[in-house]
Amino acid sequence: MLSKKLTDSMSNKILQISGIFMFLFGLLSLFMSTSILLDLFGIREKEGHYVPFIVYANFICSFFYLFSGYGFFTKKKWTTVILFIAVALLITAYIGLIFHIQAGKAFEIQTVKAMLLRVSLTIVFAGISWYYISRTKLTLN
Repeated sequence: MLSKKLTDSMSNKILQISGIFMFLFGLLSLFMSTSILLDLFGIREKEGHYVPFIVYANFICSFFYLFSGYGFFTKKKWTTVILFIAVALLITAYIGLIFHIQAGKAFEIQTVKAMLLRVSLTIVFAGISWYYISRTKLTLN
């Protein structure tokens, strides 16, 4: 019984930390993408050769992150779906970025690195959501 309580407590902590991280990551993503799109605070100039469809993908994903932050706290199964949609969107954008680079168009190497990090983090948190919220345990008879 003690191990069940300990496991539940640990699961709750992981979900809470994930929720906080996703909420903060969502706010940061929303701030940065909006700042670039609307040219706020001179961020567009600091970003150099930004790729517009990457910024739009990040903007859309920022809302997914904010909703998933809430979903982690409330243990909603749709959290996993939202994060897998975000993963699909980011991978599609990353593939588009590769074609953009191969076409010889302007880009910043930091965009490539940031997208790789963003895709990786989103996959990790989609996995956490699936493992701790969405998966069903199979019982063998």
